[in-house]
Amino acid sequence: MEKIVFLDRNAIRIALREPNFAHEWREYPHTAAEQILERLEGATIAITNRVPITGATLDAIPTLRFVAVSATGYDHVDVAACRARGVAVCNVREWAVSIPEHVFALILALSRQLPAYRQAVREGAWGRSATYGLLMEPLPHALFGGVLGLIGYGALARNVEAIGRAFGMKVLIAERKGAEHVREGRVSFDDVLKNSNVISVLCPLNDETRGMIGAPELALIRPDSILINCARGGIVDEAALAAALVAGQLGGAGVDVLTQEPPVNGNPLLELNLPNLIVTPHIAWASWESLETMAEQLIGNLEAYVAGEARNLVG
Repeated sequence: MEKIVFLDRNAIRIALREPNFAHEWREYPHTAAEQILERLEGATIAITNRVPITGATLDAIPTLRFVAVSATGYDHVDVAACRARGVAVCNVREWAVSIPEHVFALILALSRQLPAYRQAVREGAWGRSATYGLLMEPLPHALFGGVLGLIGYGALARNVEAIGRAFGMKVLIAERKGAEHVREGRVSFDDVLKNSNVISVLCPLNDETRGMIGAPELALIRPDSILINCARGGIVDEAALAAALVAGQLGGAGVDVLTQEPPVNGNPLLELNLPNLIVTPHIAWASWESLETMAEQLIGNLEAYVAGEARNLVG
């Protein structure tokens, strides 16, 4: 019988069906670092959304054979340590149908300057206008005819691409930063930064992408362009982004992720009160539709593993 422990069940606020194999199920709303070993004792399968699984964890829990991540990102799991100990790791994929929508919600809000206009209306500026409407400088931009640059080209980025094309945008797909050769259909990393009106970051966080966009890269972006990060905190240098926004180097930024979450120690972006900056609390994935898709895939991953047909393996 499999012993399944879900370490942070509250990450999925939706019903889960029972797996179709003999099992014992334990779940906890949240798990602090000092509670991990106690709660995983005797477990054969661990489910984690953001609770870390390290080599030390694996050494202390020799019964563990499978780690199921209830998210796409798995940077909190030491995949190399798992591989070395014969522990399989899987994630869920192409489930967050709301992320591309959230990307474009941020793009539209910033390109149409909705936060600034909302504030102006609240302060009575429309009532004082000499004409029927209220126009502020600089004028908003339309997406039609603009250039959308994609950094990362997985399933989510492809959906963002489709929405961008529906808005009449040209799409540039970035090659890996520093690559010697540019693949067919791609554009060099620097050229995407230089030539895009909107830049969407949707790549994994790893050693290659950590700090990928810092002050030098931000300096390449056009001063009226918008940067959107709905991938992972740490890909974009947040202090450099804050400085660029204050200096007027960017038209705007929409951020759904931060390096430390929750930001208990503060963050340079959270110290700003700018009309062209929107920070949302890592909720791009959040919708009933996304969670229903993810919940079914998660249980399906468990069943596939137990049946000897493991899927969505990582590492």
